[in-house]
Amino acid sequence: MKIYIDADACPNMVKEVLFRAAIKNEIDLILVANQYIAPNSSPYINSILVGAGDDVADMKIVELCIAGDLVITADIPLADHVVKKKAYALNPRGELYTVDNIKQNLAMRDFMTQLRDTGVETGGPSPFSQKDKHKFANSLDRFLMRYNKPSSKIAKH
Repeated sequence: MKIYIDADACPNMVKEVLFRAAIKNEIDLILVANQYIAPNSSPYINSILVGAGDDVADMKIVELCIAGDLVITADIPLADHVVKKKAYALNPRGELYTVDNIKQNLAMRDFMTQLRDTGVETGGPSPFSQKDKHKFANSLDRFLMRYNKPSSKIAKH
């Protein structure tokens, strides 16, 4: 399993949680963004810089992820593409997108977009908080315990 981060909009608090999890669990973590991301010294953490433009980072993530990978994103259309590839998507507030809930999330997103397009003020999400960080960390821990298969490393005696 690899973890991909839709890194341009991902809160720094979430990235910190992911960095620790990648190192602890020895999982490759790839940040995908269209702006420079400072390198990390861990061999498990890498970044991919993509060109500017709408959805360029999203399409790179869709191209690279395979079944069983985890993508961290708040972008519901990206999550839909990921779920269609039999990978997993977790948003920075700890909600896991699945085959069972992605269509409902897409429908709600589209509905809210239509409301905004007609001039209705819908407000946005609340500012990201420590509570959100803890919820994300707990969701990530549960996910990794359930889906991260132990590697086939041979124990040395």
